Amino acid sequence: MITKMNESNSFPSLRRFPAEWERHDCVLLAWPHEETDWNYILPDARRCIAEIVKALSVDECVMLVGPAELCLPSIRGQGFDPKRVKFVDMPTNDTWARDFGALTVEVDGSLRLLDFKFNGWGLKFAADKDNLISSRLAGLGHFAAPMENRLNFVLEGGSVESDGEGTLLTTAECLLSPNRNGQWGREEISAYLADAFGFTHQLFLYHGALLGDDTDSHIDTLARLAPHDTILYCGAGEPENPNHAELLKMQEELTTLRTPTGMPYNLIELPLPDKIEIDGEVLPATYANFLITPTRILLPVYGQPRKDFLAAQTLKIAFPDHEVVAIDCTPLIRQHGSLHCVTMQFPVGAVAGIENGMWIENNSLD
Repeated sequence: MITKMNESNSFPSLRRFPAEWERHDCVLLAWPHEETDWNYILPDARRCIAEIVKALSVDECVMLVGPAELCLPSIRGQGFDPKRVKFVDMPTNDTWARDFGALTVEVDGSLRLLDFKFNGWGLKFAADKDNLISSRLAGLGHFAAPMENRLNFVLEGGSVESDGEGTLLTTAECLLSPNRNGQWGREEISAYLADAFGFTHQLFLYHGALLGDDTDSHIDTLARLAPHDTILYCGAGEPENPNHAELLKMQEELTTLRTPTGMPYNLIELPLPDKIEIDGEVLPATYANFLITPTRILLPVYGQPRKDFLAAQTLKIAFPDHEVVAIDCTPLIRQHGSLHCVTMQFPVGAVAGIENGMWIENNSLD
């Protein structure tokens, strides 16, 4: 996994992108407010985010960001435990922490935060404030690990999956998007990702685009890496589902992928939610957009009891020792995202002000 010379150019550095199921310091989220696209369903969006925060804060810390004058009164009204939940005042465009949040790597055994450019999923939406959140958090002293400026490259956290052992799972539609890093082809992008993350085994999917997906097929809506060479993926559903044909092609593509040792992956099929359509628009609902913590899995569900239950049971195949916590993410899908999209985890040692799983600094929620 030797990928990059250090600053003195005297010896190569060893990089590793931790798997999501490894130990966390905390999880970052942004609170919805009136000046975001959530304003028309703001109470529903806040209830959903609050449920995610409460589920996380059972056994780990949470950091919430947003403009204080628009967010703090409603956050205080939730009654979050200030020992577990901390608020940081700063401007935000939206709530998609997975995509504007810094990505954490190990470099020669120490943590480092990578701050990539976030341009609103290929210049689709305003992102000027969200693109600055990671650097602002660093400037305010909220990170214990140093930050590495990677703003010459557009990358969203939802587009990359890691097993913690050098494997990348991603999609060509997103990473090769001309409005992200259009000057580079797959070979150049693969070399860059190997340099930044230490990826030695890179898997690109070319199928699976969901209708209504603004991200250009983020991998976290389609297929997720799990321990023991396992991939959980979005099944194709019923033939009448408008995503059926494309997801069937993705399933066939997944059967051709091989581990670094040349073996097929263990493939576990998640159900595909029934079509959710609002005002004639098909929304990209998926059970693959779950968040893995060291002890729990937060699963987005959509008011479809049979499939919601089946998705939870399926996750237990890959994570038998994890508790699965179902959270109704119907409000989130109305803005074309889900649970994983609004969260970004930071490994232990990345965040300042945490001791024994609690915030030890002064907290505006006290």
